[in-house]
Amino acid sequence: MSDSKPQIIVKRVHAGARGGGHAGGGWKIAYADFMTAMMAFFLVMWLLSISSPKQREGIAEHFRMPLRVALAGGEKSSLSTSMIPGGGADPMHVEGEVKLTETASEDEADAARLADMKKKLDQLIEKSPVFQQFRSQILIDITTEGLRLQIVDTENRPMFELASARVVPHMRAILRELAPALNGLPNKITLSGHTDAIVYTNDRSYGNWELSSDRANASRRELVAGGMTEDKVLRVIGLADSMHLDKADPRNPINRRISIILLNHRTQERIERENSSEPAGTRIGKAAAKAS
Repeated sequence: MSDSKPQIIVKRVHAGARGGGHAGGGWKIAYADFMTAMMAFFLVMWLLSISSPKQREGIAEHFRMPLRVALAGGEKSSLSTSMIPGGGADPMHVEGEVKLTETASEDEADAARLADMKKKLDQLIEKSPVFQQFRSQILIDITTEGLRLQIVDTENRPMFELASARVVPHMRAILRELAPALNGLPNKITLSGHTDAIVYTNDRSYGNWELSSDRANASRRELVAGGMTEDKVLRVIGLADSMHLDKADPRNPINRRISIILLNHRTQERIERENSSEPAGTRIGKAAAKAS
């Protein structure tokens, strides 16, 4: 027998060789992430498909406003975080920043006030003998601009004389009954006149744009005559037949209407800024005078 010791052979088996050619189970995690993302996507698509246009508009407005405030750089918007007390000036501070939480709180409070106003107006219309007989011609809803009250025409009960801005008696009664209620609310208002799509044929220089503007202003005068203060009105406009209530039938009498909006604070501030802004020519003239 030989004195040599037996040779020991060590066989190493790599763990990756057992996976049948696959590098572990990492692909399963990636696949699970993909399926989760797809499920979330189709859930969002399903929710959008069952939402009403008004709900989708509200959702879009909710996500649009914070971005708009951030880009505009309001009073206290903050891209920066709180610095250590006594640590000096915040290098990330941006002038004119707005706290988005405060803005959201203001919007929520404003929406609650408008909902309360709508409830009060609904109660007033239900109880008032003047409003009750014309209830079908008065529409109230809440829009992105505020609380909207619309007085619409019907085939047998128009608000104005034919092709005229002369207010008929029952429209005068509605507006004068409405005036004290509007005057008791803090919000400013806008009035807009609307017509149907029937083309004006009497005078080429006087069409639906002129008619809708005159009817809106005639409605303003009746509100003032009913006790509403003149400074309550922020804007009076005529929109002719550019915004139909019945889009399927532009000639429907319901498209002839007066729209009164009690403005929310955001819309009121926007209109006030537009009303107070100087014409471009004025600013250029001032800049030239200063340079000289």
